[in-house]
Amino acid sequence: MTTSPFDSYRPPEEGGRRRRRDRASLRGAHAERGTHSVAAQGPRRAGTARSWLTREGGGRREAPAVPDAEFSSYYGQAIVKPVPWDHKISAYLFVGGIAGVSGIVQAGAAATGNSVLQRNSRLTAMAAVGLSGIALVADLGRPERFLNMMRTVKLTSPMSVGTWILSAYAGFAGITTGAEVLRLLPARGPVTALIRVTDAVGTPSTIGQAAFGAPLAAYTAVLLADTAHPVWHESRRELPFVFVGSAALAAGGVQMVLTPTALAGPVRRLALLGVGTELLAMHRLEEHLTDLGIDEPVRTGTAGGRLRLARALAIGGGLGTLLAGRSRIVAVASGAALAAASALTRMGMVEAGIESAKDPRYTVRVQRDRLERRRRHGVVDDGITTAG
Repeated sequence: MTTSPFDSYRPPEEGGRRRRRDRASLRGAHAERGTHSVAAQGPRRAGTARSWLTREGGGRREAPAVPDAEFSSYYGQAIVKPVPWDHKISAYLFVGGIAGVSGIVQAGAAATGNSVLQRNSRLTAMAAVGLSGIALVADLGRPERFLNMMRTVKLTSPMSVGTWILSAYAGFAGITTGAEVLRLLPARGPVTALIRVTDAVGTPSTIGQAAFGAPLAAYTAVLLADTAHPVWHESRRELPFVFVGSAALAAGGVQMVLTPTALAGPVRRLALLGVGTELLAMHRLEEHLTDLGIDEPVRTGTAGGRLRLARALAIGGGLGTLLAGRSRIVAVASGAALAAASALTRMGMVEAGIESAKDPRYTVRVQRDRLERRRRHGVVDDGITTAG
C-alpha cells in the first residue's frame, strides 16, 4: 500500500499551561492507582506503558506503534500471475519468425530470378509455418481451440489478429510451395493442369505471402508486450525490433546453410542487417530496463545466460557471414550460429518475462515510479494516486 504524508502527521503541542495540566492529571491518575500497581506489572509492562509517550519538540505526544509500511509484495505472493508457457511457445516464436522473413526472401528471389533461393525459401517458409502451427496447437492443448479463435476478429487482441495473420500467411505459402513442388514432378497429366493453375495465381500469392510475412515476424512481440509482465510490457518499444532483427538473422542463416554460396549473397546481407538490428535493439532494451530498475531478469539467471550466449553467437555468426562468400564451410557454420542465436534470444526473453512476473519487486517498482510521475504532473484526483 502507498502511504501519504498525512499518515505521519503529528498535531502541534499547545501552550505550557496545557502541558502542565496534562502532567498533573497524569500524576494524579498514578497516585490513585498507587505505585504498587505499576511495580506489580513487572519491568516489561512498565516499559510498555512508557513506550507510547515520547518527548518530541519539548512535549509529550503519541508515537507510532509500528514503523511506516514498506509495501514490496502482496503478502509475499506474486502480484501478476505468470503465463503458463514453456518451450513450445519459445519454439512458436522462433519458427514463426523464420517463416515470416522467409516469405519476404522468396518474393525478392522471385523478382530477381534467383530460382534456387526462391525454391529454398518457399520450402523453408512452408515447413516453418507448419511447425509454428503445431507448436501453437500443442500449447493450446486441443486443435479446436485454434479454430475457435477464428470465429471472430478482435482488432484489440494481438492473439486474435495473430491467428488470422498466421492463417492467411499459411494459405499463400501453401500455393507458392505447391508451385515449387509441382515443378519438381514430371510434367504430365494432372500435374500439367495444376501447374497452369499455380502459374495463374502465382504472382498474387507471392505478393500476399510477402505482405503477411512482416506482420508474422513482428506480431509476437506485440503479443508479449500486451501483457502485465513487467519486462515484456516495459520493453514494448524495443521488443518488436529485437524480434524482427532476430527473425531476419535466423532466416538469413537458414538460407546460408541451404543455398549455394554463390547464390546466397542477398541473404548474407539480410543476415548482417538482422544482426545489427537485434544487437542495437537488445542494447536499448537492457538500458531501458536498467533505468527502471527491473533489468535483473534479462541479465541474471537462466534467461540472462541464454541472452548472453545469443549475443555471442550473433556477433560470431555476423563476423563469419562477412567471410562466408569465399567458403561454404564458413557459410554453413555462420548460418547455424545465427539460427541458434535467434532461438536463444526468444527463449531468453520468454523466460525473463515470466521471471519478472513471479517476483513482486519488479511490479511494485514500476508501479511506484508510475505513481511518482503522475504526482509530479499533478494527477492526484483520479483514484489511482494519493495527494502528495
